[in-house]
Amino acid sequence: MELLLAVILGAAFGFVLHRIGASNPHNIINMLRLTDLHLMKAILFGISISSAFLFIGFSVGIIEPSHLDVKTAYWGVLLGGIFMGIAWPFTGYCPSTSMAALGDGRKDAVFFVLGGLVGAYLYMLAYAHLEGTFLLKKLLGGNVTLALTPNESYPALINGIPGVIPALVVAVVLGLIAWKLPGKRI
Repeated sequence: MELLLAVILGAAFGFVLHRIGASNPHNIINMLRLTDLHLMKAILFGISISSAFLFIGFSVGIIEPSHLDVKTAYWGVLLGGIFMGIAWPFTGYCPSTSMAALGDGRKDAVFFVLGGLVGAYLYMLAYAHLEGTFLLKKLLGGNVTLALTPNESYPALINGIPGVIPALVVAVVLGLIAWKLPGKRI
């Protein structure tokens, strides 16, 4: 059942990425150049709405907090994120948008996806050599959240504040930014 739900949610996410234009690398590049902000508007609204619903769902008991899995933060993940952030405007893809573009039949997405798979394979081969380096040292304590989770299973950077408060602040701020952004070319 979980696998079926994952496939359904993944297909729905890919459909939404396609509908908002995120499967077209030119739209992403234009967003990052700040010349067409409709995609940024959709992304910020999506983060805003999902953040609010997720943490309200936690707070009222609709969503089981045990499903929250905070991944361990490593220095290598931070550096990889910086590297991907630098490469993103050149390719117009990130992992999820490349898969949506692959579903659209874009040939350039094939190279991006294959490059990601080759990179993952090379990382797997190099893991034993990287294991003792700073790249796999935990960052900020590893599995840590900004504020307290409903089941308090992870340490928080800010103790005494329930996670719903910063989540709703982020939701409101991002929602206001998205609302104020122009939806068409600027």
